[in-house]
Amino acid sequence: MANPLDADVRVRFCPSPTGNPHVGLVRTALFNWAFARHHGGTFVFRIEDTDAARDSEDSYNQLLDSLRWLGFDWDEGPEVGGPHEPYRQSQRMDIYRDVAEKLLAAGKAYPCYCTTEELDARREAARAAGKPSGYDGHCRELSAEQKQAYEAEGRSHVVRFRMPDEATTFTDLVRGEITVQAENVTDYGIVRANGAPLYTLVNPVDDALMEITHVLRGEDLLSSTPRQIALYQALIELGVAKRIPVFGHLPYVMGEGNKKLSKRDPQASLNVYRERGFLPEGLLNYLSLLGWSFSADQDVFSIQDMVAKFDIADVNANPARFDLKKAESINADHIRMLDEQAFAAACEPWLRAPHANWAPEDFDEKAWQAIAPHAQTRVTVLSDITANVDFLFLDRPVEDEASWAKAMKEGSDALLRTAREKLEAADWTSPESLKNAVLAAGEEHGLKLGKAQAPVRVAVTGRTVGLPLFESLEILGKEKTLARIDAALARLTA
Repeated sequence: MANPLDADVRVRFCPSPTGNPHVGLVRTALFNWAFARHHGGTFVFRIEDTDAARDSEDSYNQLLDSLRWLGFDWDEGPEVGGPHEPYRQSQRMDIYRDVAEKLLAAGKAYPCYCTTEELDARREAARAAGKPSGYDGHCRELSAEQKQAYEAEGRSHVVRFRMPDEATTFTDLVRGEITVQAENVTDYGIVRANGAPLYTLVNPVDDALMEITHVLRGEDLLSSTPRQIALYQALIELGVAKRIPVFGHLPYVMGEGNKKLSKRDPQASLNVYRERGFLPEGLLNYLSLLGWSFSADQDVFSIQDMVAKFDIADVNANPARFDLKKAESINADHIRMLDEQAFAAACEPWLRAPHANWAPEDFDEKAWQAIAPHAQTRVTVLSDITANVDFLFLDRPVEDEASWAKAMKEGSDALLRTAREKLEAADWTSPESLKNAVLAAGEEHGLKLGKAQAPVRVAVTGRTVGLPLFESLEILGKEKTLARIDAALARLTA
């Protein structure tokens, strides 16, 4: 058997522009892109937009925007062009009609005049008899007279592909050798009664004409592979195709309750992760682990390192579970890997409206640049930054009643008075000096630093958790810090 990588690698990513992009779709794009880049091949981006009722231009634009945000580049496709233009199926209808006519003329396909009611009745009868309920070949060998009679009745027809009468065997790059018996793959429709081509025709025809060598796609499409292989064989005989591509079916991505992650699941939408402030590198790193691993002891790596090591043979056939906590942890690691300037720049969208709850004129660039290095080690996703630094840009800290109740215990007013006194006398160019001031206040009241700093933190920032306190106080400044402690004392003693 020839090595499937002997030919120049050409893979494709061919989503339909329906709804928002989802993480399963991104995982498929990632594996195809990494496979092409690893082998120095071609990554083709194609849009399957033949379903006018469901496809939308907005979804199409979202797809392009999402791929750009993720950092994928494509060698052929929309906005790039290539030798097999156009790359939108809605602009290739004449091609599909021509191929369908060739299949009919060669006897590889035939018109089927069965009505929906007739098909349903025969399926029910087959099920009742314990037989396969797929299409029974009723119109497979119609004579010219029978066809004329159906047409005289005013019946329309679909076009069905004639499946061979022998088993189909192929080697899946992920699952090994697979054999499907002929009785399990019946003749199937390739053109609707209104003349519109179906996915079952357009997808293999485009792969053939675009000379795709490897088809890496989801496990849910595995059952259609014997059909497509038979169609490729017919297309080769007709001179339309040069080869049958090698298939690799990627494992399901599972969500909660051991169910396949669907487009309708909230955690499936790519936009959710983008809006929360996942880095593209962090999200792709995690998605690559859904069915593949870099090594037994390393989960965090760059996309460039993934490309260098990616081998489709290492993809696991077992379903992969989407673990949000692990995704967040890996994203946090990638945030730590940014240099300080890149981190500060990445956070900027979350420091402006609509994310920021302060007026634009109250944003202090100098204070942000000072606090950013301390924030970088504390955030999991970039959107965390807003709540972590808002105390710097608001007139007063946010009012978080739960935090207030947790920190302001009996005796907190006395502690705050002592802390204020010692902070007023401290050196405000040194976080260590501010720490020692609060530590000394705590000692006077029989409290360790952790207990002593809690009321100070809530008085100044409004929250019980946040960035390193004493660095935060230094950046906020002496005047504002003492004023906020005074405001807290007034509230406690009111």
